[in-house]
Amino acid sequence: MSEAEIVALLPALRRYARLLTGDGWAADDLVQDTLERACSKWRLWTSGSDLRAWLFTLMHHQHASQYRQTARRADLAPHLPLEEVESTLSGPPGAQDLALDLQRCFDRLPIDQRTVLLLVTLEGLSYAEVARITGVATGTVMSRLARARARLDALLQGETEDEDSRSARVVPLRRAL
Repeated sequence: MSEAEIVALLPALRRYARLLTGDGWAADDLVQDTLERACSKWRLWTSGSDLRAWLFTLMHHQHASQYRQTARRADLAPHLPLEEVESTLSGPPGAQDLALDLQRCFDRLPIDQRTVLLLVTLEGLSYAEVARITGVATGTVMSRLARARARLDALLQGETEDEDSRSARVVPLRRAL
């Protein structure tokens, strides 16, 4: 593990941290925490193995740990969903509208689907590597990726229906006699 290898991975680590946290400042803090942990645990990294996957795994576990700690605190301000206040927000239309729509739709995906979508499509990791990073089976990675792509496409097409209302309309199978 050399300094040059780690520096080359910083943009990818920041993208993944941004996905996990949803905030630029928190993403920077998560990257720093991950690198500090990597420095303290460098003996656990096997020379010749995939450094990027190892760092992503550290980041994933670091974020999960921080999330659990934050969830235990009751004194935090409640999260205000964008959908509740978006009618009060205004801004001039611009060329970045499509990019903002894509980001908004991406942010509406469940975190497990966003994680898999980012790691597979943007970072170019294999299903097996993503499975190892997230701690789920390879089939689960493929399923989450397929659902993420379908849901993202539906959101970009303007469907605003949430998954709960769709599942409520599912007609149960009837037994044939």
